[in-house]
Amino acid sequence: MARSSGQTEAMPNIRIGSGAGFADDRLEPAVELAERGDLDYLVFECLAERTIALAQRDRLLDPGAGYNEWLTERMAAVLPACVARGTRIITNMGAANPLAAAQAVAGIAKQAGLDGLTIAAVTGDDVLSLVAGSDLAFTDREGTAALLGDAVLSANAYVGSEPLVRALTLGADVVISGRIADPSLYLAPLVHEFGWAADDWDLIGKGICVGHLLECAGQVTGGYFADPGYKEVPALSRLGFPIAEVCPDGTFAVTKVAGSGGLVDVRTCTEQLLYEVHDPAAYVSADAVADFSGVHLEQTGPDRVRVTGATGFPRPAQLKVSVGYLDGYLGEGQISYAGPNAQARGRLALEVVRDRLEQARQPLADTRFELIGVDSIHRGPVGNHVEPVEVRVRVAGRTQTLEAAIRIGREVSSLWLNGPTGGGGAARRTEQVVAIASVLLPRELVTTDVTVLEV
Repeated sequence: MARSSGQTEAMPNIRIGSGAGFADDRLEPAVELAERGDLDYLVFECLAERTIALAQRDRLLDPGAGYNEWLTERMAAVLPACVARGTRIITNMGAANPLAAAQAVAGIAKQAGLDGLTIAAVTGDDVLSLVAGSDLAFTDREGTAALLGDAVLSANAYVGSEPLVRALTLGADVVISGRIADPSLYLAPLVHEFGWAADDWDLIGKGICVGHLLECAGQVTGGYFADPGYKEVPALSRLGFPIAEVCPDGTFAVTKVAGSGGLVDVRTCTEQLLYEVHDPAAYVSADAVADFSGVHLEQTGPDRVRVTGATGFPRPAQLKVSVGYLDGYLGEGQISYAGPNAQARGRLALEVVRDRLEQARQPLADTRFELIGVDSIHRGPVGNHVEPVEVRVRVAGRTQTLEAAIRIGREVSSLWLNGPTGGGGAARRTEQVVAIASVLLPRELVTTDVTVLEV
């Protein structure tokens, strides 16, 4: 139950652990947090921009699908320890189907004999009916949602913390949602436990800062920081995920499980603080516009950084909506060349495939003809470099038909017998392209709901 603001002086700190920072994140650090983190909450943030659109495509094929593929494995691994220690779980692994995800977790709890568990599914972020065919303008290109026509696959609003807080107030031990603004997953338990007002922009901004530092899990403990010889990170293979120990006034410390691998210091926290932030003084989220420009990071002990100085301003009147749509097909082929003159043979292979696709009059868009390790990132030769003894040819292109996409990979594979000498390790793939566009939707049009399951 949320406490009133008059009690804040006596409130204990809240410990929140980050169990995942993306859909395919590692399981072992989350288990370590569940078993040794002494947590009040364990949060799994598993949705990237396209994830729900891909999940919605799965759900169209199977009404019982559409949630994160690792949901059952993760929950089976951490639920017993979390229940034993009173740790509540919050996650957006529900993706396109939070109700089915909640039912799956209920089944896991029953199999494990975890009686008395309350599971809540948060829905309402699916706003496809409001967006498809509408005149809502794109924020990242010209035009409106109506231009996508029948290609629209999904539309999900970045909802704030309010429905999660509602679920916690209803006693949920596990809260499963679809699209929620990433920091809001971490803000919700703070609002619930400390009784913060939804319009106390200073505190909400501090809570968003907590979420932003933890939402990418191992990034802030050194996983994305490590650069051998420049930025050393100890025991990276045993990387531990972060914990935030949050005070009622919104100040907090970032740390990790003692003895786990990785590193928490001012440098790792600084990099994560600036990650995906266009304007540190105006980080727009669903619950508030946070201001990180005054944040102060202080090393207060081994693997422990104190964070102060974040604040916030009133929340935006509109919510961001990610619109997923089908955008043709991707065809790709790869093949390797090694030994003397490998780069020249690779260049010849690219020319051959380019010519053959032109001769076949294949309609291609967004094509890439590259040598991985030579020009695939910088898109052209960069300065003087040592002649490589091995290269990997990659040809990729977007097409409007499946047949044209398949042809790209076949032409690369054919280099085995119809191209320069010494090619090997050919591989090809074809997939339907799910693309993303963004629009803004007035927040009053988005209505969320909480469904509670009792085990």
